[in-house]
Amino acid sequence: MSVPPRARPVALADVEAAAGRLAGVALETPLIESLALNARLGARVLIKPETLQRVGAFKFRGAYNRLVQLDASQRKVGVVAFSSGNHAQGVALAAKLLGIPALIVMPSDAPKVKIAATLGYGAQVRRYDRLTESREAIAAAVAAERGAIVVPAFDDPHIIAGQGTVGLELARQAAALGASLDVALAPVSGGGLLAGVSLALKAAWPDVEVWGVEPAGYDDLRQSLAAGRRVTIKPSGRTLCDALESPFPGELTFPILKRNLAGAVAVTDAEVAEAMRYAFSVLKLVVEPGGAAGLAALLAGRVEVGGRTVGLVLSGGNVDPALFARVIGGEL
Repeated sequence: MSVPPRARPVALADVEAAAGRLAGVALETPLIESLALNARLGARVLIKPETLQRVGAFKFRGAYNRLVQLDASQRKVGVVAFSSGNHAQGVALAAKLLGIPALIVMPSDAPKVKIAATLGYGAQVRRYDRLTESREAIAAAVAAERGAIVVPAFDDPHIIAGQGTVGLELARQAAALGASLDVALAPVSGGGLLAGVSLALKAAWPDVEVWGVEPAGYDDLRQSLAAGRRVTIKPSGRTLCDALESPFPGELTFPILKRNLAGAVAVTDAEVAEAMRYAFSVLKLVVEPGGAAGLAALLAGRVEVGGRTVGLVLSGGNVDPALFARVIGGEL
């Protein structure tokens, strides 16, 4: 069984309520600054490294905010989710902390580090072939068999509100530094993170430009914004950014994104790899491909930031060691 989303749109009050539930459970990740990056871009860049969050990505925030609101009967039957990795880990850890059984449907080609971590948090993992099987159908069958609650990766008001706490923290931390954001960038797939973050940042600075960053070939949000409606794309291949492969923006996230965004830009695999190398060598951070998309957009000049103050979300750091070695070695 699944809980239908509320009719009322997600609002800032929901993000603030999520922050209360997450207090003392999720980490308040720091806001950091690099003089080298500032000099290269001619801007002031305030970096929110969710690579340092529990499970190594922002996804823990939304997962915990969703699961902690389940009642006793719902917790007993457990939860099921489908994910290529970070949402899987977020749900697995949140379920472990709350004593809730969890089964995660993951593609067989998901990064090994993400599968291992999900199992390590105590969840069951059901692997599938993304070319021949439907993860949605598998999750639905498990939910029907067990009576379990389906926990969506992005299209859920509690998930969106939880992810929005990234933006809430960023706004508060920037204000404490005496900074006012002109521009903000974050990676986007289904849109849960970007929708939540945009709610918080637009409340703090109504004129801030919020940009979504997608992998080239997976620019469904850019196409959707241009069309004024949700567009589903049919990618012709894979992307280095395994965490950003949703072919469409969410039903709940898109109206928020349409209202709050300045636009969406795309970055190539080569640009993402260069951003990962830059993060490692200059920022001293390990960032996974999808998590580095916003940095890639800045380094490639996709958004004009000269003379402006920029908020940048590095959304995750769960990269397979072998892949990371290839990227750092310049093979990709």
